Amino acid sequence: MDKILKSISYIFHPLLIPILGVIFYFFKSPRFIPEEMVKAKLVSLFILTVILPILLYFLLKTLGKVKSIYLQTTNERIIPLILNCFVVIIILQRIITPSQTIELYFFFVGILISTMVCLILAIFKFKASIHMISISGLFMFMAILSIHFSININNTLALMVIIIGAVATSRLLLNAHTYKELIMGMFIGVIPQLILVPYWL
Repeated sequence: MDKILKSISYIFHPLLIPILGVIFYFFKSPRFIPEEMVKAKLVSLFILTVILPILLYFLLKTLGKVKSIYLQTTNERIIPLILNCFVVIIILQRIITPSQTIELYFFFVGILISTMVCLILAIFKFKASIHMISISGLFMFMAILSIHFSININNTLALMVIIIGAVATSRLLLNAHTYKELIMGMFIGVIPQLILVPYWL
């Protein structure tokens, strides 16, 4: 059971969620987007949202700033969250522009807002669940996108609800978070995506 719970945390790790959202968008978008552009953006985003954070983690671990990839204390979270904010800002300025894919642009704006809120809470010694922030934000983006494009993804959304429950259960049973931290994480992920809806829906 312990291995299953840990595998859920790894499979739906926050580092992978942004790229999953982008893949979902390109797969479901009715707009014509050149294949070369899609590949270029996916490769660029994978490097910035997955490879770079992993390299930065090992650097921080070498410097003694973090102890594990789970960032178990609020102090360990501060520097990685600050770095992640800068990464998302670079993405918004160089890769995902509102003129090309406005939906993805505001998806990442929502990610930036959620990250900043999580950072502020970490500074005040509250450890909101980053797993819940990311997976809940992705769920809300998918739901809004289905309305925007008038597509039926009820099965996908139902699966996402199950995944959110599985992630929450795994974080709880692994003693990584409390109920309060999980619920706060869910709200931090969902609310920014909702607030930004009027700007692109």
